[in-house]
Amino acid sequence: MKIENQNPLQWNFSERAKGMQASFIREILKVTQQPEITSFAGGLPSPATFPVEIMQAAFDKVLSTNGKVALQYGPTDGYMPLRQWIADSLSQNGAKIAPEQVLMVSGSQQALDLIGKVLIDEGSKVLVETPSYLGALQAFSVYRPEFHSVATDEHGLVPSSLDAIAEGARLLYALPNFQNPTGRSLSVERRQELVETCARLNLPLIEDDPYGALSYTGQPSPKMVAMNPEGVIYMGSFSKVLTPGIRLGYVVAPLPMVRRLELAKQAADLHTAQLTQMVVHEVVKDGFLDKHIPTIRELYGNQCKAMLDAMDQHFPKEATWTKPDGGMFIWVELPKHINAMELLDEAIKNKIAFVPGAPFYANEPATNTLRLSFVTVPPERIRAGIEVLGKLIKARM
Repeated sequence: MKIENQNPLQWNFSERAKGMQASFIREILKVTQQPEITSFAGGLPSPATFPVEIMQAAFDKVLSTNGKVALQYGPTDGYMPLRQWIADSLSQNGAKIAPEQVLMVSGSQQALDLIGKVLIDEGSKVLVETPSYLGALQAFSVYRPEFHSVATDEHGLVPSSLDAIAEGARLLYALPNFQNPTGRSLSVERRQELVETCARLNLPLIEDDPYGALSYTGQPSPKMVAMNPEGVIYMGSFSKVLTPGIRLGYVVAPLPMVRRLELAKQAADLHTAQLTQMVVHEVVKDGFLDKHIPTIRELYGNQCKAMLDAMDQHFPKEATWTKPDGGMFIWVELPKHINAMELLDEAIKNKIAFVPGAPFYANEPATNTLRLSFVTVPPERIRAGIEVLGKLIKARM
């Protein structure tokens, strides 16, 4: 019998829940689902790169040969053959990563949440780039830290700026390769300096690396975890090189840290799906990515060039932007009087979408910035969309 409730329940949410905010990007994506919108907004990999037939064959093989194991509960730390493959791929330049240091997670966003849960107390000092990845700011914000912005320049994070702000910090979060949102990458010299500085300051360094394989030249930069496996927590993902739909990422950390992350994961979801881990291992174990990733690099490189060429032609000379040699993003700085949020409203009316830059700042947002993504838009639509956006910017000069 249905109970007639004359007094609807008044939910008493926790202070943590009250402080949660929606991802600005996810909200924009609701608008960009309309087919008439040319979207430079989402950080979505191109569906043209998804190896559908290869994945289907791997699912069929895993289910037909080892289906009962694949469909069963699995260990929290993950499927050992895949963890071994990851450890081997990261053991470079003399560094040796053990599979026991690898924890499989349900997408790298879960890794951010687990790291926050293990390292951040309310009021803890957390260091982030300026600007930084919005998803990390959102994940860490749940634990109510005090964000401190690390200085950056046109070459990315400035390691020498850490000495003045690192005391008492719980972690430094960095994306060294084709950073989201700016597309910038750290030089080899800055990577070495950053690792050495963090080690000297006893500061845990989070190396988030979802885009490292997407170098248009095919020459990936050295990983900081290989420079100091005891002081760096490395985050990787299969979302950008296979498909985001499988929600499979991983964390590589020193054993004391990875064990704490494992305990935190047990409280969250027990384990990441065994089936998808086994399928991904089936796909990657014989070198498929060595053949597949170059096709992604070529596609993204061509579309990046199309956007940069169009910006050179249609954007005003007063605007500046990054020229990435990998990844998925271009970062634009407009004259200071132009508000990118207001520009977005006008752009959407003209069937163009992008992401304003302000949400990517932990402190003191720059309202005259925006992020453009080119990977899901064919070159002809890129050129047409950039022409429209350029006209809208010029109208505000």
